[in-house]
Amino acid sequence: MTAEHRKSAEPDAAPTVAHHDAHHAAAAEVAGPAPDAHPAREQADPPAREQRVEHGGDQPDPNRWKALVICLLGGGIVLLDVSIVNVALQSISSGLPGASPEAVQWILSGYALAFGLLLVPGGRLGDASGRRRMFVIGVGLFTVASALCGFAPNGIVLVVARLVQGLAGGLLTPQVTALIQQLFRGKERGTAFGLFGATVGIATAIGPLVGGLLITAFGTENGWRFVFFVNLPVGLVTILLAFKYLPQAAGSTRGRKHDFDPVGIALLGAAVVALLLPFVQSEQWKSNAKWWLVVAAVVFAVLFVLWERRYARTKEPVIDLALFRRRSFSLGVGLATVYFAGFTPLFFVLTLALQSGLHYSALLAGLSSVAFAIGSGVASTIGGRIVHRFGRQLIVIGTILVLIGLGGVIWVVANHYESDLGWWLVVPLLVAGVGSGLTISPNQTLTLSEVPVEQGGSAGGLIQVGARVGSAIGIAAVGSVFYSALADSRGDYSTGLPLALGVSLGFVAVALLAGIVDVVVGKVRGTEATV
Repeated sequence: MTAEHRKSAEPDAAPTVAHHDAHHAAAAEVAGPAPDAHPAREQADPPAREQRVEHGGDQPDPNRWKALVICLLGGGIVLLDVSIVNVALQSISSGLPGASPEAVQWILSGYALAFGLLLVPGGRLGDASGRRRMFVIGVGLFTVASALCGFAPNGIVLVVARLVQGLAGGLLTPQVTALIQQLFRGKERGTAFGLFGATVGIATAIGPLVGGLLITAFGTENGWRFVFFVNLPVGLVTILLAFKYLPQAAGSTRGRKHDFDPVGIALLGAAVVALLLPFVQSEQWKSNAKWWLVVAAVVFAVLFVLWERRYARTKEPVIDLALFRRRSFSLGVGLATVYFAGFTPLFFVLTLALQSGLHYSALLAGLSSVAFAIGSGVASTIGGRIVHRFGRQLIVIGTILVLIGLGGVIWVVANHYESDLGWWLVVPLLVAGVGSGLTISPNQTLTLSEVPVEQGGSAGGLIQVGARVGSAIGIAAVGSVFYSALADSRGDYSTGLPLALGVSLGFVAVALLAGIVDVVVGKVRGTEATV
């Protein structure tokens, strides 16, 4: 029996959070009371009910693990392209006609803007019209855009193709988290999100290495093209396997009319773009006038909330705002935002310091991130398996390790900025990677633990929006300190890099504080976040 066919009986498949408890009560009547049922516990612990329904005879999708591999392939190439292009920028600048500094900046920022723009609408489309359909469309569009990037004759074409690639990534990514939530329950869901977290950490950290290998193999002039061509075989294989193993939309979903709330989508999109643009363009757009866009983003966000409240009275909104009344969700989105603000800039400034400061090749600069990738991949898998036992406490441990690892990186750079720096960074980056693995995937699991499956796409999209906004803010803040320190010290990277990474350290410390607050509040109230 496929997961879609099970949807009407799933306890977290309610159409809105408001009807969540009523839906569970109806399901309990049909299934009959469990021998150890306790009414108060039933109200507070939906995941426990999920496990009882599953073990009570409702068989999980037999193809769920194969489906997970396909989801990770699709999500992995999107995440890889976030970081793989960093080491290709010099190759693009020297080998592509019309690749001006402004165009190169838009190759990075355009992708981030387009990606963030479509995350929540893409998740909503998947919730409403079928996740497999949106997944396949997203992978297909991403593959075509990657081909256009690789064959781009000039900088303008490459910028446009990157915008399309970002839109495709925004459409695809929320389907991955929604499908994981749909196909898995209980401890298995934690394991699946652990593997997804491993993919996030590995793809982000290993992107510079893959890019460096391709540029080394195919030359500086045209090596950057293969940074995009590498997506083509992966995309084609993923599409073929998706039709075979990903579940189709249930009949009830296909036959039902959904409201797509175009006004809500437009207001949310305007808020996201207005917030991201001044940060992703912070180095190119020098005028302080850009910060007025942040004010505009707040205005659009307020209008979005007011509109959604009104729209939800009679129709389906883009986002059920009641989700934010659940501490596990609201705190998880906030924690993801500040954590990615600290985590993402690490590779941005470290790659710059290694390539521009110590004249590392693209390959050597990429190799420096391998220790982080290994630590993150292993720890994410373990974290997903044990998050049901430790809850948010696991994230506290993870962020502490990230702080220790980042502190080690800062100390090494400040005291040993020499040609063998890459070797000295292995241990602190490994520690930071282990901490990151114990942070990202457990947080994803706990954040979505109380979200109805039917809203999994839009909810997952919101987590990704938080991560993208955090990444943009973090890169802008860290980059600003980095470049200012370089200017003041006349190009002394051993001074600029530690100061910049100190900003990253501050963001991660805020994430740690949020995790501690949640653990303490959960213990006091008896409402600790669980899977």
